[in-house]
Amino acid sequence: MATGTRLNMMAGLAFLAMTGLSAALLAGFFGTLHPAFDSFSHFRIHFSLLMALLALPLLASSYRLQAAAALLFAIACLATTANALPRLWPEPAVARPAGQAVYSLLQMNLRFNNPTPKKVLSLIGRTNPDVITLDEVSQMWATELDYIKSAYPYRILCDYPNGMFGVALLSRRPFAAGTSPRCEPRGAMATATIDFGGIDVDVAAIHLSWPWPKEQYWQIGELAEPLAALGKTAIMAGDCNAVPWSAAVRRVAALGGLTIMPSAGSTWIHRTLPDMLRRYAGLPIDQVFSKGGLTILSSTRLEDTGSDHLPVLVEFSLHPEADKPVDEHETATVSLPLMPRS
Repeated sequence: MATGTRLNMMAGLAFLAMTGLSAALLAGFFGTLHPAFDSFSHFRIHFSLLMALLALPLLASSYRLQAAAALLFAIACLATTANALPRLWPEPAVARPAGQAVYSLLQMNLRFNNPTPKKVLSLIGRTNPDVITLDEVSQMWATELDYIKSAYPYRILCDYPNGMFGVALLSRRPFAAGTSPRCEPRGAMATATIDFGGIDVDVAAIHLSWPWPKEQYWQIGELAEPLAALGKTAIMAGDCNAVPWSAAVRRVAALGGLTIMPSAGSTWIHRTLPDMLRRYAGLPIDQVFSKGGLTILSSTRLEDTGSDHLPVLVEFSLHPEADKPVDEHETATVSLPLMPRS
């Protein structure tokens, strides 16, 4: 086969692949029409980079106009994910708000069969967060968490029907007087009103199922009532199994009147792949939401603890007099720069 013919065939195959990726990217922007489209949105960064790599050599072929259009489309798609892209340089250190207490929340998907539970307990001991939101709380974890019961006496564990994917909420600070923590449908959400130095804040842990064709879309519908019932000042964290720009996460935010915190970065990849790859090529599916008189000050990913997710440590301050209306399409207002990502 002549070299020219072979190059034309390769260019044609690259063009077909580029066209397929552009169709998948476009579908991801119509997730509100059907959850099947939203499933494509989770891979927007990966599809965009692959399409750009295919388009670059095609700029020197007969498909140059199509390649140029695809390259521009890929760049535009990446722009919609800017808050979740890896940082290549450290950001300025965070200055703490004068006259306001700073609290911390640790979000962790434990993995139901984590072989190194002591790493988790060690991390909790070192970071000493005020409140912890946990996902994939199996019976094994119910036993392990008893070891830190004296440090976190205020808690609620919610069982999931399969015994593996429950959620839990642990707190060093007491539950507000006259309130009781509660588990929502099928153990997918735990909520408690916690007293932070005299300020009552609703804190929730959430764990959503996988996207379509799994049950994520219907599960969010089941959680509509408890999400809407969150108090005027609230913070919620969990493994949403969905990226922050997806229709699923925006729907959760809208139902709860919440804003979505700018992503701490990629937190999940298949457990057989290396941690470094997870940090730069994984999916940012562990989300934090807030509303009312609560300001997110910083977020950072922590070290691997044996799960297929990285823990996320969030710092926040409270100022209930600063209640303001919320737009579910905007990211959470951050008054100070985020801490460097690990």
